[in-house]
Amino acid sequence: MSKSEKATKALIERLGADQVATSKQERYAASMDNMRYSRMPSARIYPEDEEAVATVLELANEFSIPVTTRGAGSATTGATSPSENGWVLDFSRWKNIHIDPVARMAFVQPGVTLEELDQAAADYQLSYPPDPGSLKHATVGGTIATNAGGMRGAKYGVTRDYVLALEGFLASGDFVRWGANLKKFSAGYNIRDLWIGSEGTLGIITGAVMRLVPRPPLRATCLAVFPDARTAIECSQQILRTGTTPSALEFLDSQTVACTFSFWERKHPHLLDDLPQCLIKWKDKETPAILIIEVDGHQHEVETAMQGVLTTVKQATSDWITAIDEKTAELLWKVRRSCSQAMFELGPRKLNEDVVVPFEHQLELLDFIENLHRETKLPTPTFGHAADGNFHAHIMYDDASEKDSIKAREAIVRLMDKVIELGGSISGEHGIGLAKSPFFSLQHGAAEIAAMKAIKKALDPNGILNPGKLWERSEPWSFPRESVRMPWDH
Repeated sequence: MSKSEKATKALIERLGADQVATSKQERYAASMDNMRYSRMPSARIYPEDEEAVATVLELANEFSIPVTTRGAGSATTGATSPSENGWVLDFSRWKNIHIDPVARMAFVQPGVTLEELDQAAADYQLSYPPDPGSLKHATVGGTIATNAGGMRGAKYGVTRDYVLALEGFLASGDFVRWGANLKKFSAGYNIRDLWIGSEGTLGIITGAVMRLVPRPPLRATCLAVFPDARTAIECSQQILRTGTTPSALEFLDSQTVACTFSFWERKHPHLLDDLPQCLIKWKDKETPAILIIEVDGHQHEVETAMQGVLTTVKQATSDWITAIDEKTAELLWKVRRSCSQAMFELGPRKLNEDVVVPFEHQLELLDFIENLHRETKLPTPTFGHAADGNFHAHIMYDDASEKDSIKAREAIVRLMDKVIELGGSISGEHGIGLAKSPFFSLQHGAAEIAAMKAIKKALDPNGILNPGKLWERSEPWSFPRESVRMPWDH
């Protein structure tokens, strides 16, 4: 009997078979995240309580079994991909939510989705703003682990800005609480913020206290079409110069617009007739770029802000539409939300990066990506959050072609080099996982990485928590990908 088999046998004896799934089907379902790189764990564990979590960690240390936590598995970087023959600690059933409307706080378990949290807050006219594209599926625990952002990040911030306290377990199995359900807390080292964005490598989150904000009573949306990316980005920056703070300011380049049209024709042809004429008229043209601008607040705030937005937009284009009613606004946002899946109209595989650059270098980055497209002949659709310089750049290619695979890999390396040259970040909201580990040393120097390793060693001396991520270099472009449909696929 192998070490892994002995460990799993001991685990079942301690927790019972109802908490430890070992069937091939269960293990396969937990073997990958949205990166679709599968590594089979030896067990998928559904802990019933915190005592069970402590038991898992006790045995993991005893048998040297790596442990990876899991919520929905919607991460795009392989951060949730377990170690081969490791254990997956699945918190998808941990769904408790308690709202304190006076303190404007939510007490949540890690398996609660962002949509569930926001809907619970809405009952008290409160809101949880972080809204990644996967918000219907992404969990509180997973988004804390990656410090996820979203389309409203420029006004409302990212996950880190909403975490007041965390509780859970050190790798040793000791229960800890970082922070408290207080507006102020200044007592010792801020380990809470170390856990945020650490991708499950420093501790196991079993509960969180999240800050809530008043729910905006009204939102208004503007979709504007521009002749090229430069005009769109210059318009977005002019909107910000006027002092307006949009709740969202999304950019779609011409390749993204084209593949989104193609995707809608194939998947949602019945909705094409509902799209505004200002967008449809650009359907067969080569260069359009789109901005989707949202403002929110009380009626007078929304009216004033949208008036300012339109004053700027009208100086750059005559093709725009505004929407205050929820139905029309949702249709406009559906264009943006379908972008990720629409990419596959351009190729069967994608390398997807969520890079960030300073505002003054946004156009230089987009020009560089367009040059990659011309040089490699590979599609490079790019969209993202113009209000915070965070762009989702894609290299689409056919992995059956060795030539295209090499070109795609070289293009991503060049892209990351350029981002660092411009003073940017290799990730703004997705995290590192496996996918970005080859570029971690571009972002951080040797002393910085050594400090991170020292923290990891102090909090996880046996290295059992989600090993092989962050600075552990991998070759993600060589990983085989599973052809499996995920719940969030359109």
